[in-house]
Amino acid sequence: MNNIRDTEHLFSKVPEVTLAFWIVKIAATTLGETGGDAVSMSMNFGYLMSTVIFAALFLAAVIIQIRTKKFHPLIYWATIIATTTVGTTLADYADRSLGIGYAGGTALLIVCLIASLLTWYRSMGTISVNTINSSKAEMFYWVTIMFSQTLGTALGDWTADTAGLGYGGGAILFGAMLLALVAAYYWTKISRTWLFWGAFILTRPLGAVVGDFLDKPVSAGGLAMNRYSASIALLAFILTSLLIFRQRAAKRFH
Repeated sequence: MNNIRDTEHLFSKVPEVTLAFWIVKIAATTLGETGGDAVSMSMNFGYLMSTVIFAALFLAAVIIQIRTKKFHPLIYWATIIATTTVGTTLADYADRSLGIGYAGGTALLIVCLIASLLTWYRSMGTISVNTINSSKAEMFYWVTIMFSQTLGTALGDWTADTAGLGYGGGAILFGAMLLALVAAYYWTKISRTWLFWGAFILTRPLGAVVGDFLDKPVSAGGLAMNRYSASIALLAFILTSLLIFRQRAAKRFH
């Protein structure tokens, strides 16, 4: 019995970072874009009310995730989706309703993300996902993820609209940046922790521009897909991926 407990203690409540992890992460961030737009635009709740709704869901999901004793893929990814939907509506609210624009929203969120990472590092001595072994570390993890998801939305919108790259150009840009990080992972000695967070952040704007490409009007460069249908299809893809590619908890390193 003690050996079983010792073995379980070696594992975290976050998944092992594999190719399947990144595939599901990109799909989840795309779902966050289409799902957030479905509530704020298609349902006409507006950015502020939608943010309140998704923030409540995010808080509930984080509480459940922290209270669980071991890694549960469905709970973990439900929490990720909650962060990306609240990130979508919160970024849209900051960019559009507050009138600070995409550049202003992006700059503000970069500051918030850096502050979150620095506070986490000063408090815990590391920001590695392999050392998340306490409720305090988990709180830092999820707050940082929420800021990264929100930043990704603002950055994706800024790139596609203000920078004039469009949705296709934005997808190519962020896809190329992710490939650069993959190359750095295999052929350089750059910190794996910083490469992880770089990739984690960049998958969000990639998902944002892909989500916008799916549901925005043809006149705006999109495919004009129904937001509800796109969201259901993405959710089905995520669930199927979790069934096919069974995810394991990441090993802890103390």
